[in-house]
Amino acid sequence: MMNTFVGSLGHFMVILAFVSALVSALSYFYYTRASELEKPSWKNFSRITFYIHGVASFFIAFSLFEIIYNHRFEYFYAYSHSSTGLPVHYMISSFWEGQEGAFILWIFWNVVLGLVVIHTNKFWEGPVMVVFTLVQAFLVSMILGVVIGDLKIGSSPFMLLRDMSEAPIFQINPEFIPEDGTGLNPLLQNIWMVIHPPTLFLGYASTLVPFAFLMAGLAMKRYSEWIRPALPWAIFSAMILGMGIIMGAYWAYVTLNFGGYWNWDPVENAVYVPWLIMVAAIHTMITFKKSATALKTSIILVISSFILVLYATFLVRSGVLGDSSVHSFTDLGLSGQLLIYMLFFLGVALVLSIKEWKNIPTSEREASVYSREFWIFIGATTLGLMAFQVIIPTSIPVYNAIIESFGGLSNLAPPADQVGFYTKFQLWFAVALALLTGIGQFFWWNKMDKKDLKNALVTPYIISMILAAIVITVGKVYDVTYIVIVLAGAFTIVANSTILIKLLRKKTFKLAGGSLAHIGLGMVLIGVMFSSGYSDTISINMSGLTYKKDWEDELNKENVLLWINKPLQMKEYEVIYRGRYKKVTGVPGYVKADALEETGEVNEAVALEPIESKGKLHHQKGDTVNLVLQENSYFKVEYYQEEDLKFTLFPMSQPNPTMGLISSPDSKRYLSRDLYTHVSAINDYEEPEWKEDNFINATPGEQFFINDFVTQFEGAEVITEVDGITLEEGDIAVKAELTIMDYDVEKKLSPIFLIRGNQVGKIVDIDNDLGIKVEVDNIVPEENKFVFKVNTYQKDYVVMKAAVKPMINLLWLGTIIMLIGFTVAIFRRFDEFQKMKRKGLE
Repeated sequence: MMNTFVGSLGHFMVILAFVSALVSALSYFYYTRASELEKPSWKNFSRITFYIHGVASFFIAFSLFEIIYNHRFEYFYAYSHSSTGLPVHYMISSFWEGQEGAFILWIFWNVVLGLVVIHTNKFWEGPVMVVFTLVQAFLVSMILGVVIGDLKIGSSPFMLLRDMSEAPIFQINPEFIPEDGTGLNPLLQNIWMVIHPPTLFLGYASTLVPFAFLMAGLAMKRYSEWIRPALPWAIFSAMILGMGIIMGAYWAYVTLNFGGYWNWDPVENAVYVPWLIMVAAIHTMITFKKSATALKTSIILVISSFILVLYATFLVRSGVLGDSSVHSFTDLGLSGQLLIYMLFFLGVALVLSIKEWKNIPTSEREASVYSREFWIFIGATTLGLMAFQVIIPTSIPVYNAIIESFGGLSNLAPPADQVGFYTKFQLWFAVALALLTGIGQFFWWNKMDKKDLKNALVTPYIISMILAAIVITVGKVYDVTYIVIVLAGAFTIVANSTILIKLLRKKTFKLAGGSLAHIGLGMVLIGVMFSSGYSDTISINMSGLTYKKDWEDELNKENVLLWINKPLQMKEYEVIYRGRYKKVTGVPGYVKADALEETGEVNEAVALEPIESKGKLHHQKGDTVNLVLQENSYFKVEYYQEEDLKFTLFPMSQPNPTMGLISSPDSKRYLSRDLYTHVSAINDYEEPEWKEDNFINATPGEQFFINDFVTQFEGAEVITEVDGITLEEGDIAVKAELTIMDYDVEKKLSPIFLIRGNQVGKIVDIDNDLGIKVEVDNIVPEENKFVFKVNTYQKDYVVMKAAVKPMINLLWLGTIIMLIGFTVAIFRRFDEFQKMKRKGLE
């Protein structure tokens, strides 16, 4: 039965959230203009309307998840992004797979941040919340789904499938509800996709807070006071946005099969750029607090960071990147609305800034080369140049769209080799940044002249040179560019560690945030260099075979064909593919696919043999079991050295009707490296093409060949029970026992010959791994012979790639240390803000 109530509730809550956001914005505006006598009533009314907005936003999210969780496929959103086979955590992922769900997530985080701002800032609440609520009104308008003539305002997630589809079934039966949805994108069926988008959108939302404080400061002519409350939020924003970026990189590493963690995809770039600008803004804001310089620079950077987040949203969700990015969304007709959203706040920021620019205090003092202000400015400039170098080429599709909208023709094209193009610039910027952070920290904590700087840097310089020499020698780094990277990374690690040790000796750990973040940067730099520059593909195709004609030469060269059970040497490893496996709910590890028979129901199978794991019996033969995403198969690959099994990997693969083969890698993790393995092609034995029948006469004990496998006819026995068949009195069932030798594996096949009166029945036995089907065609008692009918098809195989990623864990460790540094800095700045607040100075 079609349920329209929850959708109607969601629609109503969207309208309520939109109206309450506008009312709250207007009332907060009047609150800022009201007399002291009227302020309390305006404040209470403003808060009440924002609370109403918050409750409505919660119910929007609740309504959409209720639709997804209860498989209400009468709704277009649930049908398009979910299915009955998804476990709960992937239902959560499907919530924000679509554009509308992503906007709801953003709205939710803005509500949370708005509530925190309301209850932590007395003086700034009014003007800051004007900006907050206006942003919320724009965001909620993205999911309004109102159509007035040719004007479309937003795209609603609560539309019924029958209203969005032109399928003939809805003309015949308007109440038709599909039994299942199209499901979640297989690439998003990963635990990191449950936590990466919420983190990233919290980062998006948090850029609003320093921007709102800045707008409030300009509007109230408090040109510098906004820095103090905004600074902890700016650091928080950089930390969360950075965490979201890192999670996305890790998701790419463990899920996608390009073998890396950053592909310089336009959507990746769109998130990376505002993070760089926010980091630059943090440094200039801290500089202003220390020396009353760089205020105007801070204003420009904070505005740029927020506007770039809106620009990133426009790039990703307008459909403009559809031909240049694998991550972008299709256009839902919101591109104009997104553009208005961005231009409105850009216009407000520019008008306020230009109006007050001449009144903003500046320092006339010239920055000396031996001052911290100089080094911070150079660092911020470097970050700005890094962002500029990325955003300009990334925006080429936007330039083309603008030119074409005016009837022109643009021949501009994004870089063909994205990784090579961006990396060659970004690496050198990162080297410069690493050196700046190493030197700049000494100016930050001490007054320096030429002599003092020389004395301070001597020890870190010597230690870093020794450390770099060890790394270069042990790692066999011979490329000049990579040697420079190692030197820069080692220097920033050692120099910042020197400062960190001094701070720890003084028991001032809360001041160590900058040093920790910069140490993390140095580790990331070295980790990126080794894991990318010295990645070693060990699966080199020496056979001369071309696996797929549409593959590039490099793909055919860097993949090997593994026949099941047949060893293959890959450098120092002997590798053996052992077959396909599934995940069964409640069973640790993996279960052989041949031990399961799917029932036709979603994620359901029958155990064909007892299922054991780690010495424990989980299911008896004949039990119905629940599969974890039945479309996923896991390919068991064993790695040997000197005939000893070293480790086993289970890379996943899923044939997808619309996306082709979707594969996720598996890795063996060591302290100094990862061995990364992923499946590139598989043998499809779901619908095998059997060869012609072949008949073999054999007596018990005789050997013969099936599909080039040595086969031993062990003998036959009369049995009294046959699975799935009730034997009647007088029935005779004979089971033949065949042993098939495949390298170091013995396979057993047991076809059954059934006699009932004058009729015979033949129960075949199939081994999918070897591609063999055997049945007893006849028994000749007088000759003691059995006639076997044999069919064969392609033996199971995988085509896979394996690569060693050296020092990859140094990269991940560096990102963690960097985030710890941001966290320490947040607590320090928030503590300062609280102290000033207690003094009545917000």
